[in-house]
Order: sequence, then structure tokens, then C-alpha cells
Amino acid sequence: MVLDNHLDMSRQVNNICKSASLAIHNIGKIRNYLDQPTAEKLIHAFVTSKIDFCNSLLFGLPKKQLDKLQCILNAAARITTKTKKCQHISPVLRRLHWLPVTKRIEFKILTMTYKALNGMAPSYICDLLQVYHSNRYLRSASRGLSLVVPAYQTQAYGACSFSVAAPTLWNSLSVGIKNAQSLFIFKKKLKTFLFI
Repeated sequence: MVLDNHLDMSRQVNNICKSASLAIHNIGKIRNYLDQPTAEKLIHAFVTSKIDFCNSLLFGLPKKQLDKLQCILNAAARITTKTKKCQHISPVLRRLHWLPVTKRIEFKILTMTYKALNGMAPSYICDLLQVYHSNRYLRSASRGLSLVVPAYQTQAYGACSFSVAAPTLWNSLSVGIKNAQSLFIFKKKLKTFLFI
């Protein structure tokens, strides 16, 4: 079976980087006239929203592609906080409470999974997930609701599909996060978990 060579996401990533870079450049021109909360709002409106839009499709991309997006996020953080290029960016991202790009993607997938399991997602998403039911008692049952990870055929793209990625990520969560009483509490616990 031959797959189309154009099925990679490099063009999409390059387009995101191009438009976000332009927005960062334009915000940088007026940054000295803005206070930090206003700069954050502009960055969220014109940069991080582009990175986060449909980012669950970027799951499983090569590190080289995700690093391009991380560079954009780092530049946005530097503009927001007026941090110099010679300073480390990790403490700045922590101070802003911004997850790295790979964790943002996982956050999006896990949030959609929580919504699907709690009836807040469209049926076509809910149909992709199957709850694991055991015929006998297992110690692993005490670890909360688990999902079935379906078999997949193509190594390159199979593990990146939502129906495989979502259960894999979900099963790695702790019971306290899985059993959150509301979406707000789930997101809060999940973000804390992903920061660690």
C-alpha cells in the first residue's frame, strides 16, 4: 500500500508559523506602548489561538515540526514579558502558565476525551471511544475508567488517530483526574498534571 507523500502536516505547520510570526512582529512594534495584560490578550488573540486551533491533529508529528511551533510560542512569551533572547524561556512559560506545544496538544485531546465520556461531545467523537469492561475483577479496575486502545494497521499514521491517541493518553491519567466532577475541575487538574 502506497500512501500519498503529501499527507504530512509540514505545510500546515509552516502556514501557522508564518502567520503567527507576522502577528508577533506586528505586536513587537507596539509592545513598548502596551501593559503586560494587554500584550497577553493580543498574543492570545493573534498567536496562541493559531497554535491551538485544531492542534489535536498535530499529535504524533516529528519533533522537528513541533519545535517550529515551540519556537513561535517561545517568541510570543518573550514579547509578552519583554524577556531577552539570552534568558531561559522555561521559567517564563511557567510564570505565564503556558504549556509547551506537545503538552497543549495532549491537553486538547484529553479534554475532548473527557467531554466525549461525559456526553458533552458530538456523537461522531463519542463513537470513536470504547470503555473497557472486564469479565472478572482486576486490581487495575481501581484505577478508574479505562478505554480500549484499538489495533491499528499503519505504523506512521495509525497511532496518531484520535481513536488510538485518546485512549492511550487517557489510560495514563490518574484516577483523581479521570473522576473529576466537572470540566472546569478536570482542566485544572490536567493542566497541573501536564506541568509536572
